[in-house]
Amino acid sequence: MGYLAQFKGHWRLHRVIEDHRAGTRLIFEGDVSMFDDGEGLTYRESGRWARADWGGLAATRTLLWREDPRGIGVFFGDGRPFHVFEVVRDGVSASGHDCAPDRYDVIYRFHLPMLWEADWRATGPRKDYVSRTRYDRRTEAG
Repeated sequence: MGYLAQFKGHWRLHRVIEDHRAGTRLIFEGDVSMFDDGEGLTYRESGRWARADWGGLAATRTLLWREDPRGIGVFFGDGRPFHVFEVVRDGVSASGHDCAPDRYDVIYRFHLPMLWEADWRATGPRKDYVSRTRYDRRTEAG
């Protein structure tokens, strides 16, 4: 399972979104389960908006993580390609995704095996926000 094995398991997530266009700050808190699906890992995120106009609203998403010659390929739950990133044990990796007319760029910071972060910057005629997510490995006690 190569690089993917470093992410398998359960993670606690804390996400802060600074929407520059709307002038709002949103907070999402939840959990991520990353489990072997026979082809790689399925990333299943669930949680609640802790700070937003719709506070308490539950949300979920599913991504597929696959081995890639460049590192890890990330796909949307329906199999469409999202982006590829290189895994660096204690370091930084960057990637991006075009969703015309907008652009999404990500910087990953890895402090594996217990922590990793993803900072997304969305820009374009419809988007102008930064989303910062911290993933802490859940242990049996927590």
